[in-house]
Amino acid sequence: MNLQQNAQRSEELESVVVRFAGDSGDGMQLTGGQFTLASALAGNDVATFPDYPAEIRAPAGTLAGVSGYQLHFSSGEIFTPGDDVDVLVAMNPAALAKNLPFLRENGMLIVNSDAFTAKLLKMAGFETNPLDEDDTQLEKYQVYPVDLTRLTRDALVETDLTSKEVERCKNFFALGLMSWLYERDLQILVEEVETQFGSKPRYLNANLIVLRSGYNYGENSAQFMVRYRVPAAKSGVPGTYRNVQGNEAVSLGLIAAAHRAGKELFLGSYPITPASDILHFLSKQKALGVLTFQAEDEIAAVCATIAAAWGNQLAVTTTSGPGMALKGEAMGLAVMTELPMIVVNVQRGGPSTGLPTKTEQSDLLQAMYGRNGESPMVVIAARSPGDAFYTAYEAARVALKYMVPVVLLSDGYIANGAEPWRVPDLEDLPEIPYVELDSAEGLPDGFQPYARDPETLARPWPKLGTPGLEHRLGGIEKWDVTGHISYDPDNHHHMTLQRQARVDGIAKELPATEIFGDDSGDVLVVSWGSTYGSCLTAVRLLRNEGRSVSHVHLRWINPLPRDLGDIFSRFNTVVVPEINNGQLFSILRGKFDFNGRRFNRVGGIPLQIEDLTEVIIDSLSS
Repeated sequence: MNLQQNAQRSEELESVVVRFAGDSGDGMQLTGGQFTLASALAGNDVATFPDYPAEIRAPAGTLAGVSGYQLHFSSGEIFTPGDDVDVLVAMNPAALAKNLPFLRENGMLIVNSDAFTAKLLKMAGFETNPLDEDDTQLEKYQVYPVDLTRLTRDALVETDLTSKEVERCKNFFALGLMSWLYERDLQILVEEVETQFGSKPRYLNANLIVLRSGYNYGENSAQFMVRYRVPAAKSGVPGTYRNVQGNEAVSLGLIAAAHRAGKELFLGSYPITPASDILHFLSKQKALGVLTFQAEDEIAAVCATIAAAWGNQLAVTTTSGPGMALKGEAMGLAVMTELPMIVVNVQRGGPSTGLPTKTEQSDLLQAMYGRNGESPMVVIAARSPGDAFYTAYEAARVALKYMVPVVLLSDGYIANGAEPWRVPDLEDLPEIPYVELDSAEGLPDGFQPYARDPETLARPWPKLGTPGLEHRLGGIEKWDVTGHISYDPDNHHHMTLQRQARVDGIAKELPATEIFGDDSGDVLVVSWGSTYGSCLTAVRLLRNEGRSVSHVHLRWINPLPRDLGDIFSRFNTVVVPEINNGQLFSILRGKFDFNGRRFNRVGGIPLQIEDLTEVIIDSLSS
């Protein structure tokens, strides 16, 4: 009786970091995603980090086949999925071996004890069973062995599922147990399972049985003496919130921009990890005026996108680093023809095939310079899953207003990660101005395809097929204003400067750069892309200790904000952390004079807050 009373005791926590880990076939991404949804609907701020192998299916029980999903949920505002893990759910020895280094000392370790067989232990590299009472390998942690496989079989003993099908349900036992442990609303998960498996009644029934069995196990077992409660976060902005992944947010931002501009959205794409989900999502949105074209290769995809821009659509192509290399020549054609187009590059580890399912920021210089000739393109980068919506919208706005191709940089961490996102009102989004000619009447000198707007330097965008607005497009240099083919050296020099000036001129409308912290001091940390969360968190921690540290995040890489040089001059040291070997640092050093220090870690994972704080503290003392 006392044990049962103790089991009902509840403790309140500010935040928790959980990682689910198992074989690729164990459903860890599904389990983590559903636990994330329940946490978001409970009012917690959440940040996630899916971590899975590139292999279609590595041998079960091997380190290469381990799939993980990390979730950080909190009653306060958070910006990263966390460094150290508070709770590790390991479905087999390989998952334990690969993820144990992430578990903090005295952290909670829930393991599927049924999987710790001699064969699987050997495959994972264990010489002895760490779950044995006299084994000391796990003495630094709170270990909770649970017979997940056996309990799942017991729960489904009266169903007609095969042994293999029963085995696949054990992730829902873990989900149910974790939902009990952290007081998640079971009904939310039941409804989500019904949505996921509604078309497969056998699996729906089995998964619901096992989900409830896991929840009831926590409720009735004396093994878990305490439940934990993370209160809802206090939102500073009222509104409707939903959980959103980065690739989904990019898609929604593009749809919103197309509607705001009164244009159809065209996506020409070739599937490539981790960008493919944008194609998958948009292919289901025909009712919203979205046309998707899955091309036979990357070159065909970008060329079709250029044709769509020529045909007055909001034209987008999506890819990752290897695809960017193939698209390079056609991207130069988009620069030469001065058509509005968006190239979404969801970066991954490289070079070559590299790390397809991991995260990296190593395509920045490729986005800036990866084309022949002087070929300037706008480069803008998303900082988080939710921000990807606004970055995509802004990319579309600029492309149409300035008649310029834009590169939107995301990465694997942003693309697959998730966070709560406030759904905006479409009418509250910025207007998307552009000039589309639908008649040749009233033009003082007749139609001139390169007669530029004096403010934006954008050339006209004639409506395709309009009599009197016919003109020639192609990759050969054009004579300014008339658009005739030209080999004149002075004209080529002039047009080269015009194309660059159009991109540079965008800087005039960029807002003043926001500084978190003091506007002058010892150290300024400069982030871009997905390093935003780690950098901001590290700076906040150090400022709470009274240290002179500030933070600036860059969404715009080309052009850079015009006030950046002045900001740099007010700090003793500028630290630039990146998940590459110093690409933004090189760009900044080429434009500004400052005392700089770079911090680079190219490991396929987000930058760790602990590492960043050490670098910043070292910069303060040097």
